[in-house]
Amino acid sequence: MIQFPSKELVCGCDESGRGALAGPVVASAVILPNNFNCPKINDSKKLSFKVREELSHKIKKESLFWSVGIVDCIEIDKINILNASIKAMHLAIEKIQKKNTTIKIGLLLIDGNKFYNYQSIPHRCIIRGDAKYKSIAAASIIAKTYRDQLMKKLAIKNTCYNWANNKGYPTKKHKIAIKKHGITKHHRKSFTLL
Repeated sequence: MIQFPSKELVCGCDESGRGALAGPVVASAVILPNNFNCPKINDSKKLSFKVREELSHKIKKESLFWSVGIVDCIEIDKINILNASIKAMHLAIEKIQKKNTTIKIGLLLIDGNKFYNYQSIPHRCIIRGDAKYKSIAAASIIAKTYRDQLMKKLAIKNTCYNWANNKGYPTKKHKIAIKKHGITKHHRKSFTLL
């Protein structure tokens, strides 16, 4: 895991929830200091819940800037999940800029192979970037922990779908619950739900 070499501020971006059947897609943007040191940091999917939570607190405390962008299931159904994921990243980047008007991001590092230009900031798409670059890994951790908390809250009023555990992803129990109880307003109707 490396820090991208640059004299300018590098902002890593990643999303969580792209393959879920329910809930929003959440993206995070993170700018780490050049001396950020954390051997445990990695793609959020490769970390245990406990380690993700620990790292999330560390990143929030030690990063220069971090934010999240959220696009709900209604918008996902309107514009498709790829566009919604990119929109969530744009929202996260925008939040950093609005809160810190004096900063100038020099480069956006994007996990994956698709992104739309954000203002005039150069970007680089990196497949599996969350396993290669610290700032993208940090963004993946923030996005996942943030979204997991949202899904746990939604699970309180929608107990039969087991979202507290499956986070809205297409597990066998989730699909059985959809078949038995139907869909909620949090389900993505443009997805194949069964």
